Amino acid sequence: MNRPYGAMGEEELRARFHHRAVLLERSAELAETVARAADVLVRSLEGGGSVFACGNGGSATQAAHFVLELVGRFKHERRALRAFSLSENAGTLTAIGNDYEFADVFARQLHGMLRPGDCLVALSTSGESENVVRACRAAREAKGRVLGLTGAKGGRVASESDVVVLVPENDTPLVQEVHLAVLHLWCETVEEALFPRPTGGR
Repeated sequence: MNRPYGAMGEEELRARFHHRAVLLERSAELAETVARAADVLVRSLEGGGSVFACGNGGSATQAAHFVLELVGRFKHERRALRAFSLSENAGTLTAIGNDYEFADVFARQLHGMLRPGDCLVALSTSGESENVVRACRAAREAKGRVLGLTGAKGGRVASESDVVVLVPENDTPLVQEVHLAVLHLWCETVEEALFPRPTGGR
């Protein structure tokens, strides 16, 4: 059967899978930075702190994904962790956007909720999303720690973060694919650090 006009063929799809595999391999060089960020998360949660996450569009859904893995569970049964997505409450977002401005939708929430020792995970593929940049500043002003997830350019989010993971790519969908891998690695690290499982014996 002829493939639809304009659709990618098998070889093109294979090439694009390969490109993604190469990007993930290159991203393995970020392991030290990813580990430092994971340590910030572990220390915050271990000390009774909260983790907040924010982003726009696809990054908003990834922030929510990260939070649900912490509040629910990632791989193993354990107690819930304190984590909040700043992109999920439509009433809060629209009220702040209407009464103030859209650039304040995350920062305003953090002004009311974030406490010293808490942590913000800030996702922006460009590193230039104004509402994410303001969220980073609000978190730092409240003596929280900021973990940035961006593309290669980093932008202002990078300069406002305590630890920033700069994916070596600028294409938005590809950056987001690596972001998801990093978020899953953080979930895995947090779970293993805070809820160690028996390694054998009685």
